[in-house]
Amino acid sequence: MFRNILVAIDGSAHSARALAEAVDLAEGGGARITIIACVPEPSAWLLSGAGYGGAIDYVALNEETERHYQKLLEQAVAEVPDDIPVTSRLVHGRPGDRILDQLREGAHDLVVMGSRGRGNVRSLVLGSVSHQVLNAAPAAVLIVHADAAMGEPGGPERDRPA
Repeated sequence: MFRNILVAIDGSAHSARALAEAVDLAEGGGARITIIACVPEPSAWLLSGAGYGGAIDYVALNEETERHYQKLLEQAVAEVPDDIPVTSRLVHGRPGDRILDQLREGAHDLVVMGSRGRGNVRSLVLGSVSHQVLNAAPAAVLIVHADAAMGEPGGPERDRPA
């Protein structure tokens, strides 16, 4: 069904579940997977040192953040079975924008990503990467939630009647 799957990861249990779902889809349909991680740009407030008593070393912060996301990508690639073609992309900037760019440039027919489970009001105030991608994607979108077994609230165990 899907031939070219994009998976967005951020280190959360939700993105781990997204990767697992993408692997299941790829195994069943002979698809390839591209895993994307986005290094967020530090906010101006953070760079000013507000609340910290001094400016933050932007270069060191950026290098440490990039190493963190590169490690996340490497770990995610290692979780994909050897018989599934996989590539990885480390990008910089606003995650929703970069995911949409990759969807267009990579001719992906599906993006799989996690959701932190924010409601509609909170996503309007805080912004939501999954909400942005869902509303602007030129391809199918699968948004998954981690279950309670992965350490996240809201899974099936919590929803069962006592």
